[in-house]
Parts: sequence; structure tokens; C-alpha cells
Amino acid sequence: MNEKFPALSYRELTKVAKKLGFSFARQAKGSHEIWRRESDGKQTTIPNHGATALKRKTAKAILQDLGIHWKKIKELSKDL
Repeated sequence: MNEKFPALSYRELTKVAKKLGFSFARQAKGSHEIWRRESDGKQTTIPNHGATALKRKTAKAILQDLGIHWKKIKELSKDL
């Protein structure tokens, strides 16, 4: 059976980003935040919509920017 892409909130995505070495860089327009990893200069924009789950397509794009496959979220989020 196929696994369905999980619904992720801002809090869950930022915890994954921190585990991968990303840190908050600056506030962007509106509720968006820029997160950056200094070691290689990668960055992504994460919308801060509180506890509301992000659209799956948006979350998948953010995970792609972070450089992690969505199926590995379970391993990183065991202590979320």
C-alpha cells in the first residue's frame, strides 16, 4: 500500500530544519521566514501559519529545499 504524504505544520518543519543544521535567518514578507544553513549556503522559505497544516505541495517543496526525502521525516521526528 502506498504511504500518503503527511500533513506538516510550521512547528514540525522548523524542528526538522533545525536537526538538519538550518537556522532562522530573517523575517520575510508577511508570515514567511527565511531559514539558512551556513555550511553550504542552502536556504528555504517557511510560512509561519501556526498550528495549521501547510498544503502538502508546499511542505514537499520545502523538504526538497532542505534536501531530505519526505519518508525520512519519521526518523527525524521521533522526538517531535
